[in-house]
Amino acid sequence: MNIFIQSIEHFSIMNFKRQQFNEIQDRINEPRSKIQVIVGPRQVGKSTLIGQVLDECSFPYASYSADDVAGADVNWLAQIWETQRLKMEIQGESKRLLVVDEVQKITNWSETVKAEWDRDTREKRELIVVLLGSSRMLIEKGLTESLAGRFELIRLTHWTYGEMRDCFGWNLPQYIYYGGYPGAAQYINNEARWRNYVKDSLIEPSISKDVLMNTNILKPQLLRQLFEIGSSYSGELLSLTKVAAQMQDAGNVTTLAGYLHLLDECNLLCGLQKYAEDNARKYNSIPKFQVYNSALRNAYAEEDFIDAVQDPKSWGRYIESAIGAHLVSQAQIIGYKVYYWRDKNEEVDYIITHRNRKVAIEVKSGRRTTNTGLAKFTEQYKPHRSIVVGSGGLSVEEFMNLDLTMLFK
Repeated sequence: MNIFIQSIEHFSIMNFKRQQFNEIQDRINEPRSKIQVIVGPRQVGKSTLIGQVLDECSFPYASYSADDVAGADVNWLAQIWETQRLKMEIQGESKRLLVVDEVQKITNWSETVKAEWDRDTREKRELIVVLLGSSRMLIEKGLTESLAGRFELIRLTHWTYGEMRDCFGWNLPQYIYYGGYPGAAQYINNEARWRNYVKDSLIEPSISKDVLMNTNILKPQLLRQLFEIGSSYSGELLSLTKVAAQMQDAGNVTTLAGYLHLLDECNLLCGLQKYAEDNARKYNSIPKFQVYNSALRNAYAEEDFIDAVQDPKSWGRYIESAIGAHLVSQAQIIGYKVYYWRDKNEEVDYIITHRNRKVAIEVKSGRRTTNTGLAKFTEQYKPHRSIVVGSGGLSVEEFMNLDLTMLFK
């Protein structure tokens, strides 16, 4: 496979439609029933996607963003809602669509949405509502506290290998190294620029706007250090005690665990728990750090793309982390949970569970080609499937293109 970077100038995100396009289009064309809420990490194309939907919308609509209005508050939200009602009345419209982007930036937004939505329901008004938000933590808190029974979630994830390939013409090594941020694709011919863009325009806004501005963080520098260290160890086990020992501004393990949870909520970094059949063993296990997008790890990597690909041992770590990123990102859509398993020197890279079925996934790459852990786990836990990705099993490319729901059938 050609590993070298090709020009992407002739590709455009504006012409590429993610799979959720049809889902959103179908829902807004249905009779008014629920608020449609689109959530996902920053810079995965939520605004672009809703723009594509609006371009093909067959009835009147209005779109607003709380990002575009200084000091947007609940009064602004109520005002734009009332404006849509007035337009429907003046123009004799039977149906209209209202879209509000970055709604989580409005303090107490969910209470106002509830009041306005319920009024339209009482008055039998066919005003369809779509809300978009970057912070899963803030959005879902507002939904569960105020809007229970009134909404449906449409989750957008980081871009998959297939999407980056089809939109930008990437090959598999490029995806493993550069990850799934469409906005960063134009910079991969200049790695210094790519790294700066990922750090300054993707990572820092996610931490500062989605975490620090909305959560009482006593040691923000500690949280940033945790992210950098955890990202560099993506795909590897590392105790929080050892993480604390590496930090300049040391915090206790409980604080670090809380910060790791916040980073997980923002689709940046998580700590996978060890698979066990009782919860106590799961929660007390050493975490396996895992980024949600390979770019989050590799923006801090010491090797550039070409050097990384040409070092089999090093490239094995990139592959394992990329597969883990794919698994944790897709878990939110499919609804499975991701773990690892280890017993003394035996281990399995990833265990995914859905309802009463579990699937064991072992990655065999340049870093590790022999391991008896999969056989031992299979014997002990009788998983629905045990699969190898890499040498002797599915190729990495086959796995990255696989519909993961097939693993549970």
